[in-house]
Amino acid sequence: MPTRHRIHHYHHHQPARYRIHQTGSTTVTSDARSTNRNPWCGHSGPGSADDKAKGFRERGMRKEKRKEKLEREAPEQAEVNSRGCGLSVDNFTSRLCVPAMSSPEISSLSWGHMKVEGCSSSYKDCKVWPGGSRAWDWRETGTNHHPGVQPADLEEVLQKGVDLLVIGRGMNEALQVPSTTLDFVKQSGVDVRVLQTEKAVAEYNKLVGQGAKVGGVFHSTC
Repeated sequence: MPTRHRIHHYHHHQPARYRIHQTGSTTVTSDARSTNRNPWCGHSGPGSADDKAKGFRERGMRKEKRKEKLEREAPEQAEVNSRGCGLSVDNFTSRLCVPAMSSPEISSLSWGHMKVEGCSSSYKDCKVWPGGSRAWDWRETGTNHHPGVQPADLEEVLQKGVDLLVIGRGMNEALQVPSTTLDFVKQSGVDVRVLQTEKAVAEYNKLVGQGAKVGGVFHSTC
C-alpha cells in the first residue's frame, strides 16, 4: 500500500477557498467551502447560531458574577460605577489591593476646565467624592449664581460618607453660598470650607494627600 500524504497549501493573505490533497501521484483540488472545517487551523469553522448565543450567555454570566462580587465587597464603589467617573468593575476586581475609595485629586484647573484624576474627560464644574467624580450640572437643580449653591447640589456628595466638604465659589467668587446651605451641611455632621476656586482646589488636594474622606463641588468660571 502506498503511503498516503495530505498536504495543505494556503497563503494567509488569500481567501481560504481551495484545498489540495495529495494521494500517491494523484492531486485533487476541492472547494474548501464545501466542508465545515477551517482550513487555516483544522478546527471547526464558525459555530452555529446556538453556539454563538451560548457564548454570549456565558460572557454575560461572568460579567454579572464580577458585578455581584463587587457589590458584596464594595457596595459604595458599585454605586460609583453606575454614574460618573470611577473604577470600572473589571478594573476594580483585578486591582483589589488598590484603595479605590480614596478621593481623587484634581490634577488641573483653568478657566472653564477641570481635570480629575482617573477621569479622561474634563469638567466645567464638577463634584468629587471618595471613589469618583462627575459633572456638576446646575440645570439639574435650577442653580444659579444667585441665590447660589442649594442643599440639593450637595446631597449626592454628602451621601458618599465624606467627613469634609470643600466648595469652590468660582474664580471671582461670584457663586453665592447661602447660610441655609451651610447649616444643611453642618447638620449632616460634615465640616465645610468655602473658598475661591483656586484656593478651594489647593485645600481639597491637600486634604486628599492627608488621606481625608473629602468631597467637593467646584465652579471653574466667574
